[in-house]
Amino acid sequence: MCTENKKNSLKTKLLRRRCGAFSLPEILIALVILTTITLLIMPRLSGKTEKARRSAALMDIERGLSAALDDYEADNGRFPTSQQGLDALLTKPSSEPVPRNWQGPYLKKKSILDPWGYPYQYHSPGQKNPHSYDLWSFGADGKEGGEGPDMDVVNWE
Repeated sequence: MCTENKKNSLKTKLLRRRCGAFSLPEILIALVILTTITLLIMPRLSGKTEKARRSAALMDIERGLSAALDDYEADNGRFPTSQQGLDALLTKPSSEPVPRNWQGPYLKKKSILDPWGYPYQYHSPGQKNPHSYDLWSFGADGKEGGEGPDMDVVNWE
């Protein structure tokens, strides 16, 4: 408790000093402890973050985008062309073949980006799925192929 005492004792001086602020050694010790904790925890969290991004991309591909493409195909009798791309799920395409019964938008999202901020890749008809479409994300590096977190997330495996 910080109170003024008329006695100029050593105890009163210590109390005044303690009530004002932390000392430099106390601040340095706290910084060392916080830095140590951060260095121990961050590698574990970053691995989980990357796993979560891969899971989100797979969920987008297998459920969200695939369901929207299936709805588009049910309404219009065909999937959007590669040229029309996934934007056809958000706005009615004006390029041929113009959909006859477009009931979109087929997605609630305003943009079609993977968890790393790159556009999802789409081809219809697909090379791997010739009767429908190929849909994939390039992963963390935004480039084709890769291993670990850079590995592509695809709809054909």
